[in-house]
Amino acid sequence: MKNSAEIVIIGGGISGCSIAYNLAKKGVKNIVVIEKNYICSGSTGRCGAGVRMQWGTEMNCKIAKKSIEFFENANEILEYKRDVEFKQSGYLLVADTDKEVEQFKKNIEVQHACGIPSRMLTLQEAKEIVPYLNTDILKGAAFCEKDGFLNPFKTTDAFYQAAKRLGVEFYTFTEVTDIKVDHGKVIGVETNKGNISTNIVVNATNGWSKQLCEMVGVDVPVYSERHQIMVTEPVEPLQGPMVMSFGLNFYIQQSLDGSFIGGRGDANEPRDLRMTSSWHFLEEMAKTIDLVLPTISKLRVIRQWAGLYNMTPDKQPIYDKADNVEGYYIAIGYSGHGFMFGPITGVVMSEMILGEEPTIDVSMLNLNRFKTGKLLLEPSVV
Repeated sequence: MKNSAEIVIIGGGISGCSIAYNLAKKGVKNIVVIEKNYICSGSTGRCGAGVRMQWGTEMNCKIAKKSIEFFENANEILEYKRDVEFKQSGYLLVADTDKEVEQFKKNIEVQHACGIPSRMLTLQEAKEIVPYLNTDILKGAAFCEKDGFLNPFKTTDAFYQAAKRLGVEFYTFTEVTDIKVDHGKVIGVETNKGNISTNIVVNATNGWSKQLCEMVGVDVPVYSERHQIMVTEPVEPLQGPMVMSFGLNFYIQQSLDGSFIGGRGDANEPRDLRMTSSWHFLEEMAKTIDLVLPTISKLRVIRQWAGLYNMTPDKQPIYDKADNVEGYYIAIGYSGHGFMFGPITGVVMSEMILGEEPTIDVSMLNLNRFKTGKLLLEPSVV
């Protein structure tokens, strides 16, 4: 292990790998990424593999649009010899209340202002896209054909491989035990395999970010909660887009291998780091799918797992540097959409660290907004 580095990034998911890649691409030397397990072992590797531009806030729409534009060309940009498996078959958002239909209309106004090609659908049009959709219980739908499916493991690997080619060093199965601060400045990182002197640390640990912030005395209003997902047996192609409902609390899509991947939130989840699985999740998921998409409700579930949503009060990420600790940066709190924001997370954080003009002004996603009350509430999260 190196005993010094210009920048140490903690977290080997898509955020950490993307930040490392973008810094190295800009010419920064001696970058180290520390991951306590294997690359993509945390929230990124446990996500539902969906990426979308259909958000309700301008900031999320801008970040998502830029990210999807990157994903469309990721194989070429990152010179990836495999394939990130980006399938743009759309997101079909369905609403079961008039209130949610009105929210969709408001969201689409924001999306159109950002250049996103989303549109409202009649229930008949929605049924033409997904023929077995039970429109009897629905009030309306929205659709964007540019949204879709993306392999989180291969996408993260593409960033990882590109960063390595640019000289970034990755230390896996290495746990950070402390971040050293002297007179209000970062001076190093301690791990279970040795210590690294550095003046810049980036916290990209998502679910474990609060603990890393506590090491340096930075208070972040985030908490982590379990989010469960299941996958079915593979079958012939049945469904093109991701089907999602915020009110009915679910999302499900068919992957390239034919299996269906779906998940749902639960307001009663405990706020801790558990990633166990429960029967309750399967029961509720089965009931919902039987109600909304009855044809696929008979498929056999072959596996389930859980990951961590790192939640903020307004369900938007935090991109910032600490006021009280010089050299400490945070890219956390994605509230379930960190994977789909990965490319732009790397861009904006590299620009922030290097003092460059921002590609997207994310200054309003600062840490101080929670003290001033200037929150940017995102209405469209499962």
